[in-house]
Amino acid sequence: MTTPQSQIATHLQTTKSLAVSPTWLNSFLSSSTALQRNIPLSALTQTALFRILASDFRDSLTTNNPSSLLPIDIFDPTVQERRLPGPIPVQVLDIEDIGTSLWSQVEAIERVERGEAIRGREIVRTVNVGGEEGEEGAAGAGETGGAGASNGPHRLILQDAAGTRAVGIELVRVDGVAVNKLPIGAKMVLRNAMVARGMVLLTPECVTVLGGKIEGMDLAWKEGRKARLLERISGTGEGQM
Repeated sequence: MTTPQSQIATHLQTTKSLAVSPTWLNSFLSSSTALQRNIPLSALTQTALFRILASDFRDSLTTNNPSSLLPIDIFDPTVQERRLPGPIPVQVLDIEDIGTSLWSQVEAIERVERGEAIRGREIVRTVNVGGEEGEEGAAGAGETGGAGASNGPHRLILQDAAGTRAVGIELVRVDGVAVNKLPIGAKMVLRNAMVARGMVLLTPECVTVLGGKIEGMDLAWKEGRKARLLERISGTGEGQM
């Protein structure tokens, strides 16, 4: 006889490639009264997925299957090329637009702080001053000609369920991957991804963005982003013309 635990685990594995930790799943079910209230299994599964996407994969996923993990020596630059069959679930620890100057990114943040956004060549006031939507608006509007757009390519720091980290480089634009659109802690799955000299080459064919975020990590990253950019500018001398 199949149990709710096994049904949920099987569904998340087959549809999202997420191998849920039995410990995490048991804790999720015991901490809710869902089973006692006879909530439909489909709704319970969706709630579990939502919680997993907001969790740290190191807590919510199992590490029993090596094929679902990054190689521990993935950073090795002496390995010219290797392929990761996967699927490998990972979470985003950092994202950087390496196609836009550091100064342009600082200016985009400061426009949001002032409650402004770029629409074409015109600066307009935004309603949500200093809010997340305002910064997203500045980035999105910039794609039509304004400065500060997160057009990429992007450099990501990815982490698997075992805690192994890897650098991902957006080789071809991946939908949903952009500063202010992909939160820290967002989840994705890698399939048949190529690794060249220690860097995972990200393309639409090998990346599935699942969404989600880790609230505390995302907030800390946003609050410190301007300071990190300014520190890099002072260290590299960018903008000193």
